[in-house]
Amino acid sequence: MKYYLTSNRINMVLIGMLLLLGIGSFAYNQHLIDQMLRQESTSVELWAKAIEYASNPVQEEISRKLLMAANELEDNPTVSDSLVAMIEEAESDRTSQNFVVQEILLNERRANVPTIIVDQDGEIILQNNVDRELNQELINEFAAMHPPIEIRLGDDSYYQMQYVYYGESPTVQLLRYFPYIQLSLLALLLGIAYVSYRTITKSEQSNLWVGMTKEAAHQLGTPLSSLYGWIELLREEKKDDEFTQKICGELENDISRLKGVAERFNKIGSEPALELQRIEPILDQVISYMERRLPQLGKDVEVRRSIETHVKVRLNSELFQWSFENLIKNAMDAINTSKEDSYVAIRVHQIENDLIIDVEDSGNGIEKQYHTEIFKPGYSTKKRGWGLGLSLTKRIIEDYHKGKIFVLRSEPGVGTTMRIVLKMEDKG
Repeated sequence: MKYYLTSNRINMVLIGMLLLLGIGSFAYNQHLIDQMLRQESTSVELWAKAIEYASNPVQEEISRKLLMAANELEDNPTVSDSLVAMIEEAESDRTSQNFVVQEILLNERRANVPTIIVDQDGEIILQNNVDRELNQELINEFAAMHPPIEIRLGDDSYYQMQYVYYGESPTVQLLRYFPYIQLSLLALLLGIAYVSYRTITKSEQSNLWVGMTKEAAHQLGTPLSSLYGWIELLREEKKDDEFTQKICGELENDISRLKGVAERFNKIGSEPALELQRIEPILDQVISYMERRLPQLGKDVEVRRSIETHVKVRLNSELFQWSFENLIKNAMDAINTSKEDSYVAIRVHQIENDLIIDVEDSGNGIEKQYHTEIFKPGYSTKKRGWGLGLSLTKRIIEDYHKGKIFVLRSEPGVGTTMRIVLKMEDKG
């Protein structure tokens, strides 16, 4: 049990690290987006101011007057050539400034931010890098992203207002999706790694199961053969002793059962032979055997049975008996006989094409967080338990018989109901 608690903690740590990585990636990505948005806003504002500057008639008037002054001064012999040169240099600087405005600031190819310019009546007069239909809905969408930038065209005596609405560049839009793409790829890689790890672990566990069970069958086989010989020898020596003969019979029954256990172990790992047969005789045999064991367990437990169907399913009787016996034994072990009503109830019924076997007990119950953990190898609440019974049962039911086994319901202090589901082939 401690092993699986540790395993769960490791899983939680890994999930936590993934979440932290995702949060960190999202936060850093948002920081980059904010920086780019500030830069784009600055660029659009500069672009708008350049339009305002280039459209101002005052600038053209100044340029015209400078040229006129330079021409008149050239014709005046009293004016020094250096003054004329200074005026011409000033005009040249203004021409260079206009080049900067026209070719750099106003060059649409240098900007990738979608922008729309509207006049004071709301009519669209210019768009830049907009690949969607130009309409009021798009303008409202841009306005929700950024407040519009005002452009004042004209001088103080007469001017018109225009407004620049702008959105986000394709780079920013791509960056918004990047964390989700990154996390999806990371989750995919982690998923592949987890599935690979689970597959390898399951294969190793399967090989370990096969090795352990076959070795157990081998180790049990030799002394069992020897015990049969000793029983026969004891019978021959005490032919007339009725009590001894009775003991020998009981010993032989127990040894036969041990031999059956060894054969069960030997079948684990190999493909079992499944035969179409009725299930109630197999269940009755196991229930009767466990009822006989109750006095030895020192428990006063009522065994209730309710078999409402008589159908045939494909089973390996020995392996299925083993799995069902494990369920009954676990149910009996979980019961505290200090309760007034101590019972184990076996119910068999049919739902459509499924055969349902429920094993209910009035025991200690199982907390919900352990409903799946109890089927894992090594999980046990007993001080000396190996934690292999339910794991072996699950392997027999699901891997060999292609059925299902799970905790149907359980409540601590009230009891547990385990359910087996098998597919039927014939309602014979």
